[in-house]
Amino acid sequence: MRAVEYFTPDSDPADAVREVDRPMPVPGSGQLRLRITASAVCRTDLQLVTGQLPPHLLPVVPGHQVVGVVDAVGPDVSGWQVGDRAGLVWLAQACGRCRFCLSDRENLCLHAEFTGWDVDGGYAEYVVSQADFTHHLDVLGDAMSDEAVAPLLCGGVIGFRSLRVAGVGADSAGQRLGLYGFGASATIALQVARHWGVEVYVVTRSDAEVERATALGATWAGTYDQALPVKLDAAITFAPVGAVVVDAVKALDRGGVVAINAIHLDELPAMNYDDLWWERSIRSVANVTREDVREFLPLVAAAGITTQFEELPLEDAPVALTRVAAGDVRGAFVLRP
Repeated sequence: MRAVEYFTPDSDPADAVREVDRPMPVPGSGQLRLRITASAVCRTDLQLVTGQLPPHLLPVVPGHQVVGVVDAVGPDVSGWQVGDRAGLVWLAQACGRCRFCLSDRENLCLHAEFTGWDVDGGYAEYVVSQADFTHHLDVLGDAMSDEAVAPLLCGGVIGFRSLRVAGVGADSAGQRLGLYGFGASATIALQVARHWGVEVYVVTRSDAEVERATALGATWAGTYDQALPVKLDAAITFAPVGAVVVDAVKALDRGGVVAINAIHLDELPAMNYDDLWWERSIRSVANVTREDVREFLPLVAAAGITTQFEELPLEDAPVALTRVAAGDVRGAFVLRP
C-alpha cells in the first residue's frame, strides 16, 4: 500500500517525510483495518515532523484525523462489520488500568498511545486500529463528505474539550468567550459556542481571519494589536505562542479561565501576578477521551457545524505540511489516497 511516513526530524517538513510502499497491514486480535478515504493534516503533525515533539516511533505514518471504511475485522471484535464508516482520533489506546483511566480521565493515561506518534496513522491507503478506540460515524449521517468530517476528529473534538476545560458548556448562554488564533479548531469551537448562546470574541493575526470569524457569527473580531471591547469570562488560546497566553489572561474578568489548546508552546514568558490575581486561572488541554468524541459528534448536526478544508492528494503531504508551517492554509488540508 502507498503511505507517507515520517522518518527523521527536520526543520523543513518536506525533508522529514517520504512516500513509500508498505506491506498491507493485518488486523490482530481486537483490531480493525480501515480503508482510508480522508485524513486531515493537523499542526501537531507539523510539530512532530519538525522535532518540536520528540519522536516515539521512527519511521511512523503521521495523521490522526482519519476517516475510512472498515475493510477487515480481526478476532475478538464485536460491534463492527465490514463496510462501516469509521473515524480515528489522536488517542489510539489507553491502558484502562491506571489511576487516570479508572477515574474517567483516559486522556491522561500513563500508558496511552497516540495515532501518528506511537502507532501508524492516516497518511496512507490503509491503517490498523484498536476497535475499542475507533469511532462510529453513523451519527453524522450521509450529508457530510468524508473530507468535511476529517477535520472534526481533532480540531473539532479538541476544540470541544477546550470549551469544557474553560468552563463553557450548554448552560453558558450570555458568557463572553475569547478565542486567540483562528485556525481549523477555533472555527469549530466558535460554532459550538454560538450554538450554546455564548458571545464569542476572536483575536487573530490577519484581516482575512477577522472576516471569517465575523461571517461565522463572532460578536467581535480583531487583530492582536486591537483592544477587546469587554472583559472575558473565559478564553481559549490556539496559537502555539506563549505570549498569547499572557494576553488572554490580561483580558480575563475576575474568576476567568484561560484554556491552552496546544501540545507545544514556544515558551511561557514571565507575567505580572496582578494579571492572574482575583482567582483567574490557566489550564492546559491534554488530548481527548472517547467520551469527548461521543458527546461532540451529535452536536455537529444540531449546531449546523461546517468545516473549511482544501483537498490534496496523499503524495502532496509534504506540500501540506510546508504550507501549514508558512501559515498558508484556510481551515484544514485533507489528504485523499
